[in-house]
Amino acid sequence: MTRYAMVIDTKTCIGCGDCVVACKTENKVPDGLNRDWIVEATSGKYPNLTTEFRSERCNHCSNPTCVTLCPTGASHLWKDTNIVLVEPGMCTGCKACIAACPYDARLVMHPDGYIDKCTFCHHRVEQGLDPACVSSCPTHCMHFGSLDDPGSIVSQLLQNRKHKVLHPETGNEPNVYYLT
Repeated sequence: MTRYAMVIDTKTCIGCGDCVVACKTENKVPDGLNRDWIVEATSGKYPNLTTEFRSERCNHCSNPTCVTLCPTGASHLWKDTNIVLVEPGMCTGCKACIAACPYDARLVMHPDGYIDKCTFCHHRVEQGLDPACVSSCPTHCMHFGSLDDPGSIVSQLLQNRKHKVLHPETGNEPNVYYLT
């Protein structure tokens, strides 16, 4: 299985939201819905506060409970990779995948009612391109590539920088990393 990952540098992300707009445009996401979003997290105590911006989305886990718990098989892995997709025609809208996802990365597409999510722009990846969010980032804080290639930018960044994932305790083995 090819393991794709996204690495986001929280030191250079400014929370501008260009990634959100690029995703909505590239994937024709309806108004009022988002496949990715910006989180502003503040930690510490005054006057020693730290603010971190994170672009969040589906984590395309190596052990995706959303796929395991989908009763119809609509949630599935794409072409022997960790990229999780949803087949709208197979999705009944039961929301089992929403309950299974610790990242709140699933959304109900209105008016059709099927569940949707970030796809790492698999249609672009198939052409050798980065996801739209990565390509549009004005600070170049987002990186995409294969974890199986030790020379890839994502492998190099993870080898050389401190990083974290969200909710590692779930066992889902997320593949969106945040450089700290």
